[in-house]
Amino acid sequence: MIQKFIELGEGYADIYELIDLGTRMPERIQHAIAFYSEKNGEPVASLSLVMKPAHNDKFQPIYICREGIPNPHEKPNQRFEMYKKMVEQAGKEIAEFTIKPSNLFPETELFYQHLIGILRMNKFIAPLS
Repeated sequence: MIQKFIELGEGYADIYELIDLGTRMPERIQHAIAFYSEKNGEPVASLSLVMKPAHNDKFQPIYICREGIPNPHEKPNQRFEMYKKMVEQAGKEIAEFTIKPSNLFPETELFYQHLIGILRMNKFIAPLS
């Protein structure tokens, strides 16, 4: 199984695309994840949906909005509440992880490899096959 992060963006508006994906395909959501970090002195959240592979495919997409909204534990915000509502309507719960910010990695791809390692270690995604 190949798992890959698909970044929808870093900005505030991209969260609406993630919410729409989850709303349109709730049966494909395997996990909803909030990654918390501190970037440039600000507490931020990266919201993610781990999707089930389509049609017995060997590819598992992980959609993410990277560090685009404030950490809701530090600064409650409407975008996180909308994400939370979508996740609840899909019958899922949000798993939360505190991680290193992406700007500590020399390349964004290394940051995503780090997150894949965290998800595999915690059995949120299948091991590499």
